[in-house]
Amino acid sequence: MQTSEIVLVGGSGKTGGRIIKRLEARGLAIRVASRSSARPFDWEDRSTWRGALEGASSAYVAFQPDLSVAWAAEAIEALARVAVECGLEHIVLLSGRGEEGAQRSEAALKASGIDTTILRASWFCQNFSEGAFLEQILAGRLQLPAGEVSEPFIDADDIADAAVAALTHPSHRNKTYELTGPRALTFRQAVAEIAQATGRPIEYEQVSMADFTGGLAAAGLPQGLINLLEELFGQVLDGRNASTMGGVAEILGRPATDFSQYARRTAATGLWSA
Repeated sequence: MQTSEIVLVGGSGKTGGRIIKRLEARGLAIRVASRSSARPFDWEDRSTWRGALEGASSAYVAFQPDLSVAWAAEAIEALARVAVECGLEHIVLLSGRGEEGAQRSEAALKASGIDTTILRASWFCQNFSEGAFLEQILAGRLQLPAGEVSEPFIDADDIADAAVAALTHPSHRNKTYELTGPRALTFRQAVAEIAQATGRPIEYEQVSMADFTGGLAAAGLPQGLINLLEELFGQVLDGRNASTMGGVAEILGRPATDFSQYARRTAATGLWSA
């Protein structure tokens, strides 16, 4: 079992915070690498990379903003070189399902020679409670440019459990796991399950891409994030990821969390009642 220091690149995100809590509960030595950490890490300032990685034996890497951006694969390749030079033995990469950019990044990481574990995931359940959709869910109507394409939403807690397993058990090295929920739902069906769990009327409305991006711009979202969401809805959400996969059971030995479980659990916190 892994006992040396683990560095989390992107430790402040939906998965990173969950992984930190799990590793700390095990008493393992961890280091968060972000722009605001004691040893800062900035994807756009490569002079920060070595200091953030030195002294660690393994790393969890969640690339920002997304592996689909044009410069991601080259950045992952460069990071892997620095990691090898710093003596790291293993990198767990949070990757994307059905994204060509993510596949290029995976190949670049593997080519470095460092041991790798690839965790592929797409839409998180937590997008409805911790991400871009929360405000609209609270307002009672979610408007997205998504029709009847199904998505097997994955719980971020399942991703965190998988990452911890990969970081602490050598048997998961040099393997790729496709992480999905056990059931595919459309966004309309997902919203209906949230409404049922909360006992509140929450509607789903499909809108055009132009109306969607225009609304994001009016709300003040950065153009980079708008472009990313446009790509995810316009390209990746085309049915290519509709199939459920067994990666959660394979790495954790238990079923993946169903969206209804997530909805009931989140509703019980009162978050969606605000």
